[in-house]
Amino acid sequence: MRKTLRRSCNACAKSKLACDLRTPQCSRCAKRDSPCVYANQPLSASPTDSVITPSVKAASPANDDTSMVVLTNPGIQSFDPFDTYPKTRLPRPHVQRLIQHFLSHIAFQYYPLDLDITSNPFVVSWWPLALADPALFHVSLQTASLDIDLRAQKGFANSEILMADSVSLVRQKIADPTAALQDETMDSVVTLAAIEYGKGNTDVSAMHVDGLKRLVQMRGGINNVKSVTPLTARMVAWVCMIVMQTPQFPAQDNLGCGDGIAPISQWYEATSNIRVLAPTVLDIPLLDPDITDALCRLHNLFDSSQYTLSSTDLHDLTCYVVHKLLLWTPQPQLNSFLCDLTASGIVRHALVLYLLIIHGPTYFSHARLQYATALKLQAQMEHAWFNMLFSHGSLALWLLSVGMVASDGTPEGQWFVTQARIAAGALNLQTWDDIVVRFKEIVWLNSRTAEPMFQRKWQEVWAITPT
Repeated sequence: MRKTLRRSCNACAKSKLACDLRTPQCSRCAKRDSPCVYANQPLSASPTDSVITPSVKAASPANDDTSMVVLTNPGIQSFDPFDTYPKTRLPRPHVQRLIQHFLSHIAFQYYPLDLDITSNPFVVSWWPLALADPALFHVSLQTASLDIDLRAQKGFANSEILMADSVSLVRQKIADPTAALQDETMDSVVTLAAIEYGKGNTDVSAMHVDGLKRLVQMRGGINNVKSVTPLTARMVAWVCMIVMQTPQFPAQDNLGCGDGIAPISQWYEATSNIRVLAPTVLDIPLLDPDITDALCRLHNLFDSSQYTLSSTDLHDLTCYVVHKLLLWTPQPQLNSFLCDLTASGIVRHALVLYLLIIHGPTYFSHARLQYATALKLQAQMEHAWFNMLFSHGSLALWLLSVGMVASDGTPEGQWFVTQARIAAGALNLQTWDDIVVRFKEIVWLNSRTAEPMFQRKWQEVWAITPT
């Protein structure tokens, strides 16, 4: 941060006279033919001047022995005329451009659940922390820089500078026991994990996740993180799961006991008729009690008008249930003679996929977890779905539909489409309304984003010519 926020040149400030902030000299200094020195670049400075960007030589932000890369005409207006943000090795106009891009694009890409700039947590919660923390500031700019560099396809010189300095600053914070436990530090590490994962550096990303887990443990568990900053807790739980493709933190039980990911309040309320619904009312076989409980609660939450789920509720619900289901292990000693464990495993993976589909990407893509889960669903269904079709037709149809959408664009997608066509013929389903009625017998949320995906896949099914 600069030592002063004043705009006037030194001479006018010393004389306590108004300065017109002209460059390269204000009018008063020009008349006196005296030096005109500004403590800060004045507002009247041209925003279209050429920019000089230092290339990275080492990971330390203090290294100024650099060669020069020229960036011309950034074409932005002054975003923060007082330069109150942490110092970087990038030129001021380029930093302001990255700030604008983060607040106008990246914040909403990372958190599309809230598109209001006055309430989006990355704007109102994350960014104020970044302005006061050099490590988080560099990491945040890095996300914006990568996005701009990818679009421009002219190299990653500025992103490399920010990444080198981000890693250096984060290491310094982790070395300090007090700074290591700050929300800003955890936000920085989780973002570095997301960046490296998105770039395909899975080993580096996993290393960041391991470090993040240790920081959370030092903090006293995920509950203690959530009690201070819900956004950080959400990011930590979600990103750790997506990167590692397995939960890194436990989930609380249905009574809210345990030190783990907590359910939303509606989860406790959605218990009505669970014992009545399953399996006599819902079209499902006798499943493991944990799987039946999750399916029935979701059926109640999505089917009943008494429950209102905000976008944030849906995110927290998805995070909790996906953790809970991925951590599930069958207990054959308790129910091997009563429950269909094969069907339980199939429904488990389908519920995970359905929640990921209706949730959509937040923080960054969960495509790898979705694809890996779709592969497991297909392997489990190959020898089981056809028999299920004649005993539990709606469930078989729902499972195939979830698989179709989850595997869209992959080599395995055609298998689900082909089997769905067989199922539609066996059940005499000819319209989209026929399909939706069946879905509502299992789990179905009227989602403006997800429903078109399901409908499009069924149009493909009906377009297949019989052989």
